[in-house]
Amino acid sequence: MGVRQAGTGGTPRAALFDLDGTLINSEPRSVAVWAKVLRARGVDPDEALLRRFMGRRGRDVITELSHLFPGESLDDIFADLWRYGQDPDLPRVEQLPQSVAFLHHLHSRGVPFALVTSAGRHWAESTLESLGVRAMFRGLVTADDVTVGKPHPEGYLNGARILGHDPEHIVVFEDTPAGIEAGRSAGMRVVGITTTHPPQALTRADLVVDHLTQVAWPQLVLRDPDAPRSTLAGQA
Repeated sequence: MGVRQAGTGGTPRAALFDLDGTLINSEPRSVAVWAKVLRARGVDPDEALLRRFMGRRGRDVITELSHLFPGESLDDIFADLWRYGQDPDLPRVEQLPQSVAFLHHLHSRGVPFALVTSAGRHWAESTLESLGVRAMFRGLVTADDVTVGKPHPEGYLNGARILGHDPEHIVVFEDTPAGIEAGRSAGMRVVGITTTHPPQALTRADLVVDHLTQVAWPQLVLRDPDAPRSTLAGQA
């Protein structure tokens, strides 16, 4: 497939980044914890069920799956989630160095960016600090800052207000179908990264890459057209 400019919006001027799966690879750990929570309730989760938690606020998925948690409060469930999350044998959270390098690249060019995550503020703040990039971000939109989580566009529209740019001039970087849909619904172009999902699951994105350093800014094309498993998708 030929390399073309992604989407049809205005010139990219700002960016919004997801966190888990986009700047770090924490999804294997998160999925393992949710699996423990479900198994403790007699549910043997398959991959499709566990993927429903990816890129979304836990409270939203729990509400949709309330029949799996009869009579339980969110506080009870999240207490279990925290307890299982202390297991030392869980998969490690890994940094995505290419994503961090891309942040530095945009920052050096004066491109403003912010974070829009389904995670809590403490996790978001501490993770950005550990990556050494917190000071680069204009602001954060976290799970407690929205009334409806991804795939609803509220978080990304809040991010646009932080950046002071119209949606058509903002590019979203995401790793999940829910996040991609949220960015598109907000009127933004979206670059999908294949950290947690195969390319065929991210076809609603305008551009799909394996690593963010493959993205040429502001053209939104592949730096290396021959890069394996990198495709242009989404809008014609």
